[in-house]
Amino acid sequence: MKRLDVQAYVDGVRGRDRAILARTITLIESEQPAHAELAQRVLHALLPETGGAYRVGISGVPGAGKSTFIDALGTQLTAAGHRVAVLAVDPTSSVSGGSILGDKTRMSTLSNDPNAFIRPSPTSGTLGGVTRKTRETILLCEAAGFDVVLVETVGVGQSETIVAQMVDFFLVLLIAGAGDELQGIKRGILEVADMLAINKADGDNRSRAIRAQASYRSALRLMRGDQVPPVVTCSALEKTGLDELWALVVESRTAREASGELQRTRRTQQVRWMWDMVEDGLRRALRSDSELSSLIAELEDAVGQGRTTASAAALEVLRRFAERARDLIKPD
Repeated sequence: MKRLDVQAYVDGVRGRDRAILARTITLIESEQPAHAELAQRVLHALLPETGGAYRVGISGVPGAGKSTFIDALGTQLTAAGHRVAVLAVDPTSSVSGGSILGDKTRMSTLSNDPNAFIRPSPTSGTLGGVTRKTRETILLCEAAGFDVVLVETVGVGQSETIVAQMVDFFLVLLIAGAGDELQGIKRGILEVADMLAINKADGDNRSRAIRAQASYRSALRLMRGDQVPPVVTCSALEKTGLDELWALVVESRTAREASGELQRTRRTQQVRWMWDMVEDGLRRALRSDSELSSLIAELEDAVGQGRTTASAAALEVLRRFAERARDLIKPD
């Protein structure tokens, strides 16, 4: 396949070429240094076209029907005139390093919608159920004209709250049976949720969903006081409650824009993003430094064998790394 230059990538994304968008995301996700430099040039050129989308993170308990929910919600949004991008993050096996990446098959209607774009990506072991490049992929989708970006995370857990640091609205999808499941939901995810939606509120399950709704509201009132987020019921299968749910997302966005909170939050997210990248780069630099790799291996062994403490080993690695950095930047 012919390698593209910066302008070809930029023109393709701006021109809403889905194939070029997919290739640009692949470029962003690449671990090769040459690709990283090219990717940043592309992103910099596209930056003026970013920032206009609704950024919504969606997490939920296993079995809550996240993919079916996103398929139904996304289809309704495209029917209403929106262009929807779904960034579906699949877990990477800690053993094989592989991912299933089957979200397109689980979102059969949306995957065939010309106004939708689904990008499954592996977590690659990243904490929080989102890929290291998810933030940059959001920007690319915005530059390609998608005005709604849905980020589906792997599942529920405290690390999942990381997705709340890169979206405007964080939705947690639940199912009926609140009495038992409240024990299984991590406090951290409920503390940052902007909405709880109880899915599968249909048929004989409708009454259970309503009872669960009341239970979650009571639990949130105890946990968050006056700052209780909406708790709604819906059915992705019957496509009920989705219009009301999205209306609440729009209402939240409108209020936060008017107060300036949305802009402040995004600025804070950008700074946090910068430091995340700095920390990630430092870890990679440490691991890739040939002169430090043997020291790190020795210290890991010493910590594992109990011959030194983790903090002492960490300080030694940082001291030697600082010395190496000074040597590299020392003028001739």
